[in-house]
Amino acid sequence: MRRNIVRLNIGRFTGALLLSLCLQLRAQEIHINGDQPLFAAGIPFTIAGTTTAPPGTPVSVTIESQSASGTVEAGGKWLVSWTAPLETGTYSAVVTVGQATAEQLVRVQLPGFLQRQWPVEPPIIYGSLPNLSEDFLAMTDRWRITPPPYELDEHSRGKLDPYNQNLYKGDFPFRGPDTFLSLTGVSDTLFESRTLPTPSGVSAHKPESIHFFGKDEQSTILQTFIVSADLFQGDTAFQPVRQRLKISLIANYNHQRVAENAIVKPDVRRGTTRDDAYLSVQELFYERKLRDLSPNFDFLSIRAGSQPFSSDFRGFIFTDTNLGVRLFGNKASNRYQYNVAIFDRREKETNSGLNTNFERRGQQVGVANLYMQDFFRRGYTQEFSIHVLHDAADVKYDRNGGLVRPAPIGVFQPHSINAVYLGEAGLGHFGRINVDQALYYVTGRDSLNPLAGYDPKLDRNNRVRIGAGMAALELSYDHDWYRPRIGFFYASGDKSPRDRNASGFDAIFEAPAFAGGGFSFFNRLGIRLAGSGVSLVERGSLLNDLRTSKDEGQPNFVNPGTRLVTAGVDIDVTPRLKALFNANYISLDTAKPIEALLFQGNIHRSLGTDLSIGLRYRPFLNQNIVIVGGTAAFLPGRGFEDIYESKRTLYHAFSNIVLTF
Repeated sequence: MRRNIVRLNIGRFTGALLLSLCLQLRAQEIHINGDQPLFAAGIPFTIAGTTTAPPGTPVSVTIESQSASGTVEAGGKWLVSWTAPLETGTYSAVVTVGQATAEQLVRVQLPGFLQRQWPVEPPIIYGSLPNLSEDFLAMTDRWRITPPPYELDEHSRGKLDPYNQNLYKGDFPFRGPDTFLSLTGVSDTLFESRTLPTPSGVSAHKPESIHFFGKDEQSTILQTFIVSADLFQGDTAFQPVRQRLKISLIANYNHQRVAENAIVKPDVRRGTTRDDAYLSVQELFYERKLRDLSPNFDFLSIRAGSQPFSSDFRGFIFTDTNLGVRLFGNKASNRYQYNVAIFDRREKETNSGLNTNFERRGQQVGVANLYMQDFFRRGYTQEFSIHVLHDAADVKYDRNGGLVRPAPIGVFQPHSINAVYLGEAGLGHFGRINVDQALYYVTGRDSLNPLAGYDPKLDRNNRVRIGAGMAALELSYDHDWYRPRIGFFYASGDKSPRDRNASGFDAIFEAPAFAGGGFSFFNRLGIRLAGSGVSLVERGSLLNDLRTSKDEGQPNFVNPGTRLVTAGVDIDVTPRLKALFNANYISLDTAKPIEALLFQGNIHRSLGTDLSIGLRYRPFLNQNIVIVGGTAAFLPGRGFEDIYESKRTLYHAFSNIVLTF
């Protein structure tokens, strides 16, 4: 019986001992800084936490080879003050409470410029809004918060300083909390010298000009001043403006000098120079956002008045600033953009190319297009478009006295044109290869094309059916500081000018940035067909369309067409200086329309080779001062020699200085 009592007491003692050990193990649980990494902005700092150990239990913190100690307080809280020196860095703190240990990351960030490192961030401290006193300054809006000194130009130039915040550059609200005014001034100065085939005429300027083609030297000086005022309302950092009113006045002076008579004016008595000036209200439009379509700032807006518009990426079909109404917006977080626009174009002034202020052109243009980003694959944007053209029949003489409508060739009777352009264009990249392409087809009716003439069947309906196409492709590859590129451009020609099918492609009012753009001889300069009143190619065009004028003439769909192969390289010499090298080989798609026009047979299709070099310099790495210059040479091919009776290489050089405030 006694032995059983002893065994029972031993069992009770063993159970109590095991229970005590379990309680001690449970007390050794440690939590450091809420189980989050600790951020210390300097020395000293404190390390705190909780534990289930009884009050008075020793606490030891070890970082590297140094340590600090404390004790557990009532409620299981503990706190240790760290005073030992540490450098900026991330450490592992080992905390020992009784027999248990735990570890936690400690980030020490001493004063300096070293960035914080993830995942250790300073604690977020919330506080109550303090009462305003002399230590605080109330701001009416966020635009008047002074930027840090390193974002400011310490040499301020006063109210006209565009580099610091300026009321007149849209940096501060002009009226109310979100109405801004941006004033812009531009000076554009162009000097240009060139050689072009020039007929001497019956009243040659110089006695030695006895041949059909005379002296070919020409030069141009253009000075343009632009003043714009843009008044808009809305916070444009994340969404389009709510409403906007813009006006741009452009004053142009142009001086033209040639070496033969009857070039600057049809009247030979006006000599070989011409000075002209014009003032135009080029832009004047009102824009208003109609509604927001989604929380992602998708919108629908309308703009009415004289406004700039380009219908595709490269300006192949229609690029102009003119009178119209445009409905535009986006969808699906800006993945889709769309435009629907109607233009009733004003007449262009002959020598400056600016809009006349009140004279209607008699030409209406409708455009609808849709841009889809990440089409087929990411990084590629696809566009689909439709253009509708109505060009009324009328008679028009330009400011210099030349007949521009209808064209003075063939049967030059007033005629109307109705055409529809269907097209697609793409811009983006497939891997490292940049792809830029376009494809267009035009169909419609021309009531009486001057070159096609009357219907040989003596049908009272002399109209011709329009059906022509255009294609363009450029491939380029970005490699460090240079971009090599190759491409081609094709516009169909009319192989049977006298039939009732017009298959030569022509645009509405193009400005193609392609195949060297404004640096190219063929693209930049208009080459007239001597004695015909029309051009082989117009200034700022790639199309051999036999038009009287791109600005004032009508599209002509009975033309020889264009075949062009291009190669070049764009080089970023420095961040300020860019160089462009380009070579084009140009030929006709067919020579039949030119043969019919000049009454000359067996004209070869090859026009020649165009070599150009261009430089663009931005001394301050912005658009305030831009200096552009270039030179080009045109090496005539057999077809060019057949038409102009010359094998001489033609040259072109220009310099352009643009100052913007």
